[in-house]
Amino acid sequence: MQYLLMLYAEEGGWARMSPAEQEQGVAAYGAYTQALKTAGALVGSNRLQGSATATTVRVANGKSQVLDGPYADSKEQLAGYYLIDVADLDAALAWAARCPAATHGIVEVRPVWSM
Repeated sequence: MQYLLMLYAEEGGWARMSPAEQEQGVAAYGAYTQALKTAGALVGSNRLQGSATATTVRVANGKSQVLDGPYADSKEQLAGYYLIDVADLDAALAWAARCPAATHGIVEVRPVWSM
C-alpha cells in the first residue's frame, strides 16, 4: 500500500544551522533515502521551495480566486515528501519515525487513495 510521508518543518531552521549541521542534515536525508531505496519502498520524493513561493487557488461562485502564499499559516510548513510503498500502516509509521524530519519537525503519514 502506498503512503505519503509529508515533512513539516520550521522554514527558518535551516538558515540558523551551522555549515557542519547542514552537512549532517544532508547526510542524514541521503542515508534515509538510500535505506528506502534499498528496501524497495521508495516510490518518489522531493523537497519543496519555501512557502513564500506558494500560490493558493480556490473557486467561489464560479470565479477563481488566486492568493499568494500557503493555504495555512502555521509554525511549520510543508517542506517535502516521500511517497512509499509498504505492507501496512505500521511499516509506514516505522519509516516515518526513522525520517530525519521527525527529529526537527513533524512527519504526517497518510494512505494514498488509489483511483
